[in-house]
Parts: sequence; structure tokens; C-alpha cells
Amino acid sequence: MDGGRVFSDELVVLDFETTGLSPTRGDRITEVAAVRVKAGRIAGRYQSLANCGVRVPPFITAYTGITQAMVNRAPPVHRVIRELLEFMGETATVAHNASFDQRFLDSECERANFRRGGLPLICSMRVSRRIYPEFRSHALEALALRLNISYRGSAHRAGADAEVAANVVIEIGRALRVRRGGLVPDSHLLRQIMKMPVARATELLDRGAGGDRRRSGIE
Repeated sequence: MDGGRVFSDELVVLDFETTGLSPTRGDRITEVAAVRVKAGRIAGRYQSLANCGVRVPPFITAYTGITQAMVNRAPPVHRVIRELLEFMGETATVAHNASFDQRFLDSECERANFRRGGLPLICSMRVSRRIYPEFRSHALEALALRLNISYRGSAHRAGADAEVAANVVIEIGRALRVRRGGLVPDSHLLRQIMKMPVARATELLDRGAGGDRRRSGIE
């Protein structure tokens, strides 16, 4: 058993702050952060505010602390997205409540005429529901509290949220190793678990705790 590895491949954990909930209604990103996870540790970070040329609503400033002046001074969004894609590369990418971040990532890439390779984002919220079905809430702050993960910055800022989400993913990896008899999980397994019904995932992971991957039904 390799005590140093939590996942057999690298992961990038992504978080956006935005002006609202829907890019189809004209909402844009205000900030992005991405954290690279390697061998169970944070191995790199990218973070930037982004100037999309839009108004930051007062309720967003109250929620995130991101002001209009901060966004006005930020790099243009096409540069930020280009740098983000370079940081991500072809690495499997995770986000908490990934459908939200996926919509904004796709929208901003389309606006900037960038093509992103790779598979859709892995949702750490959906995975956590299957790994920790006993938890009442799988919101990021609730998971951080239950897993004794501390914020190193303000919640609802991209850098702090991405780092907490990365640490949640690392804890998920550790839990999976225990439940799979020490076998090192990977991003492919996270995708499989994410797509399973909660009860089915729990059953298969518990059956796999003895270390027999074929018997567990998880490849």
C-alpha cells in the first residue's frame, strides 16, 4: 500500500465567482481560482479577478466582497481564461456543484473563442453525497466543518473556496482508499461514483472494502 498517494492521477479543483447564477441571462465571471492536487497535496494554484466589462450587483459585493472597483482594475477576461486553460491543461478537473462552474467555463470559453479539451467537470458535491451519505448537508462550508477543514481566506472568494474544495477532494480520496482496501483511486473512479445512485454507490464501496475490485463492481 502506497501511503503517500491519495489519487493515482493529478486533479485540478476549480471555482468561479460570478455576477449571478446564469450565463444565459448575461451573468459573467468576476474571479476564478484553480488548485492542482498531486499525491494528496496541493501542488499549485492559479487565481485572478476578471474584468468582463459588466456591472457587479450590490448583493454580489455583499456576498463575496468583490467590488466594482476591484473588477475594473482586473485583467481582461480573455487573458484570464487563457491562463486558466493553460493551468488546467488536460488534467481531470473537479468543482463543487460542478454544473454551475461548467456553465460559466463553457460560456466564457465560447465568448473568447477558446476550445477546451477534456471531459466535463467532476462534481465533488455529488461524489460527497455518495461517500458521506450520513451527512445532513454536502454544501462546501458544511463539509469543511464536518471534515475539520479550515478556510485560509474568506468564504465565497474563489481562492478560499477552491482550496477548501481541494481539501475535501483529498479527504474523499482517503476515505475511498480505506473503503477499497488500500487501492489508490483515480479520477475515473470519481466519475463512476458521481453517476451512481447514492444507495448503489454505498453498497458497492462497502463491498469493495475487502480489496477485491472485481467483486466490488467498480473497475
